[in-house]
Amino acid sequence: MKKIIQKSHLPILVLIAGMIGFSGCQKQAGEDNKNVHPETGYLLTPVPFNRVQLNDQFWKPRMETQARTLVPFALEKTKPAVENLKKTAKFLKGDTTDLPFPHRFVASDLYKVMEGASYLLMDNRNPELEKQLDDIIDIIAAAQQEDGYLYEAHITGVSRNHEHFTGGGMGDKPYSWVVHSHEIYNMGHMYEAAIAYYQATGKDKWLKVAEKNARHINKVFFEGDPNYNDGKPVNQAPGHEEPELALAKLYRVTNNGLYLQMAKKFLDIRGVTYVPDGEGVMAPTYAQQHKPVVAQEEAVGHAVRAAYLYSGMADVGALMHTDEYDYALNSIWLNIVDTKMHITGGLGAIHGIEGFGPAYELPNKVAYNETCAAVGNVFFNFRMYLLTQDAKFMDVAEVALFNNVLAGTNLEGNKFFYVNPLEADGVTPFNHGRPGRSPWFNTACCPSNLARLIPQVSGMMYTHTDDEVFITLYGSSRTTISLKDGDVDVIQEANYPFDGKIQIVLNPHKVQPFKLKLRIPTWARTKQFLPGELYDYTENSAIMPWQVTINGEVIQPQVEKGFVMIDRSWEPGDQVEMLLPMPIRFNTAIPQVEADKNRIAITRGPLVYCAEGIDNGEVVQHFFLENLPDPSSIKTEIINDGILKDVVKIDIPAQKISGSEVQESNLTMIPYYAWDNREDGRMIVWLPTREEMVLQ
Repeated sequence: MKKIIQKSHLPILVLIAGMIGFSGCQKQAGEDNKNVHPETGYLLTPVPFNRVQLNDQFWKPRMETQARTLVPFALEKTKPAVENLKKTAKFLKGDTTDLPFPHRFVASDLYKVMEGASYLLMDNRNPELEKQLDDIIDIIAAAQQEDGYLYEAHITGVSRNHEHFTGGGMGDKPYSWVVHSHEIYNMGHMYEAAIAYYQATGKDKWLKVAEKNARHINKVFFEGDPNYNDGKPVNQAPGHEEPELALAKLYRVTNNGLYLQMAKKFLDIRGVTYVPDGEGVMAPTYAQQHKPVVAQEEAVGHAVRAAYLYSGMADVGALMHTDEYDYALNSIWLNIVDTKMHITGGLGAIHGIEGFGPAYELPNKVAYNETCAAVGNVFFNFRMYLLTQDAKFMDVAEVALFNNVLAGTNLEGNKFFYVNPLEADGVTPFNHGRPGRSPWFNTACCPSNLARLIPQVSGMMYTHTDDEVFITLYGSSRTTISLKDGDVDVIQEANYPFDGKIQIVLNPHKVQPFKLKLRIPTWARTKQFLPGELYDYTENSAIMPWQVTINGEVIQPQVEKGFVMIDRSWEPGDQVEMLLPMPIRFNTAIPQVEADKNRIAITRGPLVYCAEGIDNGEVVQHFFLENLPDPSSIKTEIINDGILKDVVKIDIPAQKISGSEVQESNLTMIPYYAWDNREDGRMIVWLPTREEMVLQ
């Protein structure tokens, strides 16, 4: 293994979106790759989200909703976790009269919301919000034991009165039930939040708490501490992955190689030093403990755990410049896109384990598709893009982001989906006991994950090398990118994802050569909506060629790994325009997907569309598409008012069962992410093509 890269402290550079925290790009073992950035470790360096000014009408309003509603709302909802920490701090001072309630992971939800709040502070140094976080940080610090341990239930002893049942308990003392206690998982989220807060404010009190805990975990798990586990090293990977990627981030911001070594140890002992023997949540596959990570070839078990694991593998392999995880990562990715991903980018279709089922088991009405798993899908694929410079990974990240992730919150930012099915009857509870959105959950990992992901989206728009500018996600924005020959101001105008016209003005500070690379998504350049073998456009779906012009002249650019590549000397004011046509497209699933046989899904650009009852006489399951309509008969229209203002809807000719008759009708469809914003009603993505399949 290569020696760990040493580098200077990076308080400015690491402001990049916390989803990656500057994980580096791998090189082959023993290969001297001069293209690796000396400070970030990436072949590609992302432009930090707080250095991208958003001006568009899609993401900018969402950022405003985050600051105005979602994050304050989530901070209010996570107050019980703050109270638990406050009571733990009092316990450590000798007050045992008011103990916290036992819970495995409620603190992690608080930490994720605080991470999201910290990202907001990077854009707008809000003194009131900063004071609120400072007060909570003081409580967290006071709740930490002197040796660094921090887990409320074990510190106060309330776990001894908590039923220890398979998969749900926390053990009766520290680190006695690592497979499911979430002790280390909670700390991983605390590390990420502490890092974000330090980057936003420069205050290191919380970062010191995180480092103290990490050193404690290293001693207990890998050296041995007489106060834990009879002094023997625990030497077991956390049951819920997450600390691996968090430790990689902690290494990047502190330059302390101990944390990267810890991350690698946790990866390398998984499925080696401990393999559970049971079923369900105690199955070896549930937390990816069935094999060493380097030998894993398919996505199995709990989907959120899996996505965090794969992200951590990418980070550690990148930072240590080893290719030992490459085979597993690529095999797993192919297994997902070829057999286990919904067309919305959703992962983990199976209830019970919240995870991956057998190949092609992709139900619609009973699909699970946890919002957190879609967030993890974005994390994983963005890293894979940075590792490979291949646009196919961003294509998956984009679809997961625009569809499953954004569906996780309503447009007002105060109601959420934990579960994201592709069909709903408006009656059957699917969202943890509700037939629609919920204002919160007892397990609140999904709202808190949205609180920290959405502010980072602009950090996925631009990446670069010394002489290449990559534009990977489209939306009106502007930024400055530093290349070896000088800075380049980039101004982008786009009404994406509803319009595929992207206009870019490049203003290098001097005339200079560099390569401009523009992502041409899978949905725009192939006969598929997504990479992989699962979904194809029907033969009559309109395929229209994309086009690129420079200063008004059409060019025929080279395409490399899904990117248009333009290599030239650029002058201030040069204008590039790209047109990605967005016709309505009909999608079919391969025959192995039983749930989608003789069904059609409709997409436009990167968006999956669905039909809701509120627009179609309530029972959308009465509609079918016996013959796919001519594209000229399909209408698109911008909604002008209401909660869906500026959303593009589709009106499509369809057939409808009315009583015992089949009638010609019209079906209105909206983007999947926008459903259940007006009422808890019926919804369907995959439309039947035969009358006998229609709900009578």
